[in-house]
Amino acid sequence: MIPLEDGFQDVIGKAARGLGLADEALARVAGVTADEVRRVKEGEFHEQVIRRLAPVLHLGGDALVALGKGEYRPRAVGTIPGFLAFNTHWADMTVNAYLVWDLKSREAAAFDTGGDCTEMLGAIRERGLQLQCILITHAHGDHIAALDRLKAETGAPAYVGEREPLEGADPFVAGREFRIGSLSIRTLLTSGHSPGGITYLVAGGARLLAIVGDSLFAGSMGGGNVSYADALRNNREKILTLPLETVLCPGHGPLTTVGEEREHNPFFVP
Repeated sequence: MIPLEDGFQDVIGKAARGLGLADEALARVAGVTADEVRRVKEGEFHEQVIRRLAPVLHLGGDALVALGKGEYRPRAVGTIPGFLAFNTHWADMTVNAYLVWDLKSREAAAFDTGGDCTEMLGAIRERGLQLQCILITHAHGDHIAALDRLKAETGAPAYVGEREPLEGADPFVAGREFRIGSLSIRTLLTSGHSPGGITYLVAGGARLLAIVGDSLFAGSMGGGNVSYADALRNNREKILTLPLETVLCPGHGPLTTVGEEREHNPFFVP
């Protein structure tokens, strides 16, 4: 099982950075000591301190505590016909990539490449798929590490949102729709973690899929490195407004659903 990408301490750290709150300022507003803030951010679980920090950071206290106690994990999505997830190593982390295909035509699309596309290439050959395109969620190195190889061995073109130009990938304007056999793939601009992050909404298969890159994780979200406010807004308005049963396919960590994250993600619950 793929572990959660973030623990409670990561969520607290991302929120504090996004809001521009240093430890001393956060401690003063929350009514705790700066040392207590530092210890929590280092992974020491202290429920009372966490509950004091949560409202200051605009995080759901119950959801944050559940994450800290290890009580949250998204329910298993199960097998989805025409869909495979790949979890590969890159540096000191693991990263996800995905393969989606039309069951009749066998036409397929890849989403990101992960650190190594060997397993994906094997799946394409074993299932007799024809890779039509490689769709990049964002241009961070862990998501495109095997792009050259995947293109060379399949002949498929690569595409990336225009705000993150990438050598070897054709840029497109968010809102473009791709078609793979009977599947439609809508593109949504979900920037914030990166300048032009794209969420791909895949309809026409067994489940509605949203390949979200690092915009959103099970129980957390990307770092909001470019704009924390934009990251929160795009997640709320463009991803978490999708139907509750929509399967969310993040760049790191396990699969989840819109319903799970609206109920359990500390960034987005009351």
